[in-house]
Amino acid sequence: MLDIRPLTEFFESEMTEGFLELLLKMMRLTFQFDEKFRRNIEGFKGRYLFRSRDGQLTVSTVFANGEMEVGEDLIDAPNITITFKDDKALMGFLLAPRPDILGAVLRQDVVLKGNLNYLYKFAYMAKRLQLMATCQA
Repeated sequence: MLDIRPLTEFFESEMTEGFLELLLKMMRLTFQFDEKFRRNIEGFKGRYLFRSRDGQLTVSTVFANGEMEVGEDLIDAPNITITFKDDKALMGFLLAPRPDILGAVLRQDVVLKGNLNYLYKFAYMAKRLQLMATCQA
């Protein structure tokens, strides 16, 4: 019997990576057109690396000079690396109404390496973007 699990896991990983990239690109677009939201990154420099434990997912985000860049490559010297156990852990983290960073770490769904203040800043901006999208901001 043909085992399609590897193929299914590959597509799930690709969909999750695509969703994360879409979220980040929406954030970048919002920074370009919304002056109030852009204030979040004025003078801010930060390098984020999002990864899956199995290495299937890699997305990077760099904030510098009032700009935000999104890529699929590993970056040098990230301020924080967020490694997710699997696609479900990442999607749960991104879609949670109130992300529980400590709970995710304790459950070993997420491994953090670097300065946690960067994660909190990112979580704030992502939540603000979500509220703007639902007209609650």
